[in-house]
Amino acid sequence: MIYELRTYTAEPGRTAEFLKLYEAMALPLQTRYLGGLLGFYVTEIGPLNQIVHLWRFASLADREQRRAALEADPAWHHYRARSKELGVIREQESKILKPTSFSPA
Repeated sequence: MIYELRTYTAEPGRTAEFLKLYEAMALPLQTRYLGGLLGFYVTEIGPLNQIVHLWRFASLADREQRRAALEADPAWHHYRARSKELGVIREQESKILKPTSFSPA
C-alpha cells in the first residue's frame, strides 16, 4: 500500500471558490477513477490557504493506471480548464508516502 499526499496552496481568501468547483466537478471523477480517498482537509493553523488530500493506492503501478484512466476522461480536462480559468491555485505539491513496518495504516 502507498499513500499520496497532495497539497494545493490557494490565493488568500479564495479557498472556498476552489472547494466549490472541486466538489462539483473533480470529486465525482476522482472518486470514480482513483477511489481510496482517505481525507480532504484545509489548513487551520500553520501555512494557511492550503487544501490537503490523502489517497490510498495498492502500489505505484495502481496509482499510475488509475491516474491514466482519469486523464483519459474528457470531463477531467474540462474540470482542469475550468480550474485554470478560476486562477485560485498558486502551488501544488504531491508526495508519495510508504508506510513503515510498524505503521497502523
